[in-house]
Amino acid sequence: MESPRFPDLRRFLAALREDQDLVEIEAEVDPHLEAAEIHRRVIAAGGPALLFRRLRGHDRPVVTNLFGTARRVERAFGTRPRRLVERIAALPHELLPPSLGRLWSQRDLFASLVHLGTRRTRRTPMRTIESPPRASEMPLLTTWEQDGGAFITLPLVYTEHPDGPEAGAPNLGMYRMQRFSDREFGLHWQIGKGGGFHHAVAEGRGDALPVNVFLGGPPALILAAISPLPENVPELMLASLLAGQRLGLAPNPAGPLPLVAESEYALVGRVPPGVRRPEGPFGDHYGYYSLQHDYPVLELDAILRRPDAILPATVVGKPRQEDFFIGDFLQELLSPVFPLVMPNVVDLWSYGETGYHSLSAAVVRERYPREAMAAAFRILGEGQLSLTKFLLVLDQPRDLRDFRGTLEHVLARFDPRTDLYVFSNLSMDTLDYNGPRVNEGSKGVLLGIGAPRRELPRRFEATLPGGVRRAEVFCGGCLVLETAGAAEEPDIAARLADHPSLAPWPLVVLVDDAAQATRSEFNFLWVTFTRFEPAADLYAREVVLRRLHPSFEGPVLLDARLAPGFPDELFCDEITARRVDQRWREYFPGGSVEMGDSSRAHLD
Repeated sequence: MESPRFPDLRRFLAALREDQDLVEIEAEVDPHLEAAEIHRRVIAAGGPALLFRRLRGHDRPVVTNLFGTARRVERAFGTRPRRLVERIAALPHELLPPSLGRLWSQRDLFASLVHLGTRRTRRTPMRTIESPPRASEMPLLTTWEQDGGAFITLPLVYTEHPDGPEAGAPNLGMYRMQRFSDREFGLHWQIGKGGGFHHAVAEGRGDALPVNVFLGGPPALILAAISPLPENVPELMLASLLAGQRLGLAPNPAGPLPLVAESEYALVGRVPPGVRRPEGPFGDHYGYYSLQHDYPVLELDAILRRPDAILPATVVGKPRQEDFFIGDFLQELLSPVFPLVMPNVVDLWSYGETGYHSLSAAVVRERYPREAMAAAFRILGEGQLSLTKFLLVLDQPRDLRDFRGTLEHVLARFDPRTDLYVFSNLSMDTLDYNGPRVNEGSKGVLLGIGAPRRELPRRFEATLPGGVRRAEVFCGGCLVLETAGAAEEPDIAARLADHPSLAPWPLVVLVDDAAQATRSEFNFLWVTFTRFEPAADLYAREVVLRRLHPSFEGPVLLDARLAPGFPDELFCDEITARRVDQRWREYFPGGSVEMGDSSRAHLD
């Protein structure tokens, strides 16, 4: 059996150092914008993890880009977790009908499962206790020019249900935390998050909710905290599976919740009831700014840390950033479980290029007419998948990661009159600003079921319709048109839907820059699906209500132009960009690290 993985951050860093996949930056770097831009350029070039030794104003180091390549993710977790998940998923089939022989054949698996979970320990290397806390001494990064301030980017926020373990599993989540003062942080609990549910119960009773925030520790904790697990499945169990050993929990001298013993930092405090404070704006993983909104406040009682604590951090922005590589690994890890949780779902993939929640595709079983929609409803009702904005549904196996091929498969088969569903007035991802209000919007489902019904056009040779500056073919059946901006031509999509030159194309996408949007599959996904809302931005030659179903007469037009008032796209400010250009050889003497172009992080 593969040996346990890394029990703490330091042993993972030692392995990366041995692999020559960690670079230590000795030059002094400003935690305000400069460190983040260095990180972005390194990750754009597929470079190493970065250990910043001297951040201006601080005497403790910061490490970033821990998981910024598929290779490092594989190094952190190996192949054992995937094999174990596959075997667990196969158990219902392999043990039925049950027999002693069948049970005996799985004895090594059961032995592995015995060693999962948590264990109690009296020891923790977090021997320094700051009370009162001094959060200003933590070397936190400010990553984008319009950010509201410095914030914790990889917080492991641990909460328990106010009624104890019998009321539900503890929650380990990752929620952005803006530093307000030495003892106060904003806590960005979005909808559908377990920690937020615990807080709602406590707040409803007028009680404060105890909270621990861990930084560092086993790398497995980071993946577990962002995993789309069912609500009552403890993240610590998945972390134990990823680490290949039980996680040590130590007594907490500053609060009621246990400590993850091998952490670098532990922030101990509580979230009082009824207290909100403006938090943000911040650049987010969709590639735009999330705006300022009121969120709960974490009031610290103490900060526990190792004497020489290392703070792990990351930077979010346009894909591909670290969260892209982590997200894809998690999908591959958990994919064997999808058919168990959702029996009619054969395969499922969410596209990190769109921020994951904006677009997913699924292969489902269609044993009787419209059974595919039963599977679609199951997906849209499952945990964090319920935040999915648009879902493509197929009934034949294919590689869903090949998006062009997947989209062509659907476009060759769908009937716009019956196979496009739009559901309005639903909850949406907090960071998606395409809806009418925060947390509100709509969803779409597009079925590509059965045999092909049309040959897909692959060239556009007609005269450009009036108001269209450029036309590009993204794939068979999908035409991308560049027009004036949404503020100048708000109604052009409705007008173009009836143009005869577009009739052969089952899908037409309107964008601000057609050359950029079609330069790569990556670009098309990011530009198209982060900038539209189904109920507001889908058009057709005619939309008729038949049996209360919106029946589209093709072609279907999707308006993906930036809407007026939409948050700004993320770009590095010019001053920081020039500083990093000028200092690159100070950071990396001898040219040891290639400089990528962070402004083109989403381009292939």
